[in-house]
Amino acid sequence: MNTLALGPSWLDPDYLINTFGLPGVLLIVFAESGLLIGFFLPGDSLLFTTGLLVTTDQLRSPLWLVCTLVAVAAIVGDQVGYLFGRKVGPALFNRPDSRFFKQENVEKAHEFFEKYGPKSLILARFVPIVRTFTPIIAGVSRMNYRSFIVFNIVGGVLWGVGVTLLGSALGKIEFVHEHIEAILILIVLISVVPIVIEFLRARSKAKKEAAAGMAAADGAAGGNGRVAVQRGRHAKR
Repeated sequence: MNTLALGPSWLDPDYLINTFGLPGVLLIVFAESGLLIGFFLPGDSLLFTTGLLVTTDQLRSPLWLVCTLVAVAAIVGDQVGYLFGRKVGPALFNRPDSRFFKQENVEKAHEFFEKYGPKSLILARFVPIVRTFTPIIAGVSRMNYRSFIVFNIVGGVLWGVGVTLLGSALGKIEFVHEHIEAILILIVLISVVPIVIEFLRARSKAKKEAAAGMAAADGAAGGNGRVAVQRGRHAKR
């Protein structure tokens, strides 16, 4: 089976699984979930391919065990990323002249997590690159730890188990084998949809608030103008 190599051949999910087996899959999931060096790794396509190979007996491990270990690796990876951001992040990123972040960006991240924190941790799981940096920024922003743990577990299970089961469910369909590259690309595109929807909602809400603010300002200005005219008429009398 030939799968999609999003970059060099050594990033091809099929190559990685055949070379390193299940331990390699778990290490990649862990790294991509919260280590800065893991942002370029093929998470979604790797999990989909893993489920497919389990179903076709090319990866000889029980599906329940694979799903459990993948979820644990994803959750632990996010946990490490959060602790890294909480303990080390401020010292690295809170300087205005930081190479990676500006202080204002950290403040914006804090505001973002205060408003969308739980939701963002789940949505980010399904977006390449974003899922790597989200727990780190959550740690830098000092997001409530209990909330982080709960939604880290929910996101890790939905992503790790969900994508693996999807690959397993479609693994015995011949059409999937014949169009595996197109399907993997489609998975990546679909994974971005939740973030796009949330972005459009936030922008629409901001526009409505801005319009309401302008209307209120215009109303106040009009009211002041009417008061001024009335005062002028009284003065003439």
